[in-house]
Amino acid sequence: MDITKEIDTRGLNCPLPILKTKKALAELSAGQVLKVLTTDPGSVRDFQAFAKQTGNELVDQQTLPNNEFVHVLRRR
Repeated sequence: MDITKEIDTRGLNCPLPILKTKKALAELSAGQVLKVLTTDPGSVRDFQAFAKQTGNELVDQQTLPNNEFVHVLRRR
């Protein structure tokens, strides 16, 4: 999978990771892929809800051993 853009929101709490994701997705074209790094445990649910509400595809979510989370979204 080709990642078009990656943003680092580690250390930020809700709602900042989602707000930064929304801004980054707006800069992408349809079909392009955004990778987001977070440390907020609530971001797993937040990104699932965000994808459902916005119509963007949540391609992948991972929990890393160091309490970091990776979210990969495809712009609609």
